[in-house]
Amino acid sequence: MNVLYAIAFLVLAPLLGGLIAGIDRKLTARMQGRVGPPVLQPFYDVGKLLEKEHAIVAISQNFFVLAYLVFIAFSGAIFFAGGDLLLVVFALTLAHVLLVLGAFAATSPYSFIGAERELIQLMAYEPMVVLAAAGFYIATGSFSVSEIAAFPRPLIVLLPGIFVGLFYVLTMKLRKSPFDIATSHHAHQEIVKGVTTEFSGSTLGMVEVAHWYETVFLLGLFWLFFAWSPVIAVIAVAILYLAEIFIDNATARVKWGFALRSIWAVTLVLSALNLFALQFFGGL
Repeated sequence: MNVLYAIAFLVLAPLLGGLIAGIDRKLTARMQGRVGPPVLQPFYDVGKLLEKEHAIVAISQNFFVLAYLVFIAFSGAIFFAGGDLLLVVFALTLAHVLLVLGAFAATSPYSFIGAERELIQLMAYEPMVVLAAAGFYIATGSFSVSEIAAFPRPLIVLLPGIFVGLFYVLTMKLRKSPFDIATSHHAHQEIVKGVTTEFSGSTLGMVEVAHWYETVFLLGLFWLFFAWSPVIAVIAVAILYLAEIFIDNATARVKWGFALRSIWAVTLVLSALNLFALQFFGGL
């Protein structure tokens, strides 16, 4: 593993993630006919959260949220250092379980509902993420991120079903409509914030920073499909994120049952067909 890449991710990912969040807000406002906040507004918001008086409902909340941030950062660092993709997937899952425990630590019924829906989200997208790791392994013969990135052929050609399935769950991972069932990406869309209802001040600030880390990691995951050409990879990842912003603004939230069923149906079918083709026909 390349330790320098891991360090670079830990230092630069919050800056890049916050900038992406600011651009997201600006483009969303433009699509809705508004001027929108400054691009740097996410940094101002987190700064204000860190300055607020420290108030918590349960002491254990701080531990769980801090652990959530640490494991999100750890999973991204391992990924960009070229480490084992399965380790990255499991660390990311553990991080979200810790967030759920933090929400359950409060006594608010809204927090409980948000925590339960966060678990539903895990049930929805986790199979697709694991199948994506399996697809990368079958296509390249390795779970090592560095070896997958160095694969000489375009993986988007070998893994089109995996790619579409991951894009489908990306909407949920980024907490965007129509699959923002646990908490919304934009504060103005919510009266009660679901899984983060009882988080405030520095605790909520850590959740926001963790989301920035995860956004950069998720975009890096899609980078692997186009890693054979860095220029094409940058363009493709930018188009993917713009598509997510458009979907977020063009759709309304669906019920949790439909979100779970549709993600399982679409992603599992596509990934199963893709893996079958790879295993028995070499992806041709």
